[in-house]
Amino acid sequence: MIHKALIGLLICLPARILMADTLVLPPADVDVVGQVQYTEARQDDTLLDIARRYDLGQNEILLANPDIDRWLPEPGSIVVLPNRFIIPAAQRTGLILNLPEMRLYYFPKTKPGRFPVMITHPVSVGRMDWVTPLGKTTIASKQKDPSWRPPKSIKEEAAREGRPLPDIIPAGPDNPLGRYALRLGIPGYLIHSTNKPYGVGMRVSHGCVRMYPEDIESMFNDIPVSTPVQIVNQPIKLGWLADTLFIELHPPLDEDLDQYNDYLQQVLDAIAEFIADRETTLDGESTRRFTLNGKAIRHAVEEKNGIPVAISR
Repeated sequence: MIHKALIGLLICLPARILMADTLVLPPADVDVVGQVQYTEARQDDTLLDIARRYDLGQNEILLANPDIDRWLPEPGSIVVLPNRFIIPAAQRTGLILNLPEMRLYYFPKTKPGRFPVMITHPVSVGRMDWVTPLGKTTIASKQKDPSWRPPKSIKEEAAREGRPLPDIIPAGPDNPLGRYALRLGIPGYLIHSTNKPYGVGMRVSHGCVRMYPEDIESMFNDIPVSTPVQIVNQPIKLGWLADTLFIELHPPLDEDLDQYNDYLQQVLDAIAEFIADRETTLDGESTRRFTLNGKAIRHAVEEKNGIPVAISR
């Protein structure tokens, strides 16, 4: 049980301090950033309200709090805020989007006299029948208060559902793109705001990447055109913090369930590959001495709650 005095200390901190949207970027050999934190549910809160307050996605907060009612958390109940992350295995530059995690990482250029930082926010990605494509691309253009021209495929789907769409939806509160849009080099795909913020952190889009309006607004002016974007599929993330190996597990994408039928074996293979790639010298000897904690690994596989877990001694 979480100690009430500790919770009292944490919930006295301003929400902005608890939020893990901007973090000091660690050295290249450190992969774990942020801290798991806690708050108390207020009267009339839903878990979705709390998620947005602390810059978390819907799936993130549900996985971290499986025993709390999504719509009616008991006032005063302790809510886990999973604000600790393993940086995805990709080049730490530009934007990294990890689809199973439904989270975006931004590595802005370091300003003179400042520490390098990493900015991270929850996102929504494409549902199973409208998947967000993987690969490397760039930010091709930026637009504030964009209009939206629904593509033919989306118009046909809407018509079948009895909600026909016009050829163009102007900027305004009814525009699904919200007030800010970053167009990717992949034709037809954008990172954009939304007029349905409570869907952030779920697979609900037609392939585009949705963000909380306040999140994309805070980043929009700082992200230059031609910023590199890496879209990856990493439900299993591994990383070091000092001499401790951590693992962070997420449910795989629905279309990958067959591949992850034996999730434990996938995890063990990933651990072996990670150690071989990252932790050997030129003569093949390991650069660190540690013992894996099988019980912690099995527990992480059972929960798959997106919270980094130490798996070495």
